[in-house]
Amino acid sequence: MDNWDIYNKNCPTRQVLNRIADKWTVLIVGALAQRTKRFSELKKEIDGISQKMLTQTLRGMERDGLISRKVYPTVPPKVEYTLTDLAMSLISMLGEIRQWSEGNIETVIQAQQRYDNREVEVH
Repeated sequence: MDNWDIYNKNCPTRQVLNRIADKWTVLIVGALAQRTKRFSELKKEIDGISQKMLTQTLRGMERDGLISRKVYPTVPPKVEYTLTDLAMSLISMLGEIRQWSEGNIETVIQAQQRYDNREVEVH
């Protein structure tokens, strides 16, 4: 449909933007880019994510069709997460954002320091 407009506050494309611009979604997509993983593997690989946030993000990604969740009937249950074809189409774009972030972080930090120092001088 050609009527979508992400700049319109009521356009549902904003929900997609919220999902793919979320740092946890970006990190999960990157972590799953090479292979299927279990919850515990994702938790270990994505430093700083809480169990609650990982669970919420995975559920949201599943709802949005970005990951598939497979539960094995074992005790305790074994659950694996895999990127869908839809999410696979994000990998290169998110990879470029990661490279840009890592390649420009020093410049950003310097800009932040200049800004912060200017704010101190003004007050």
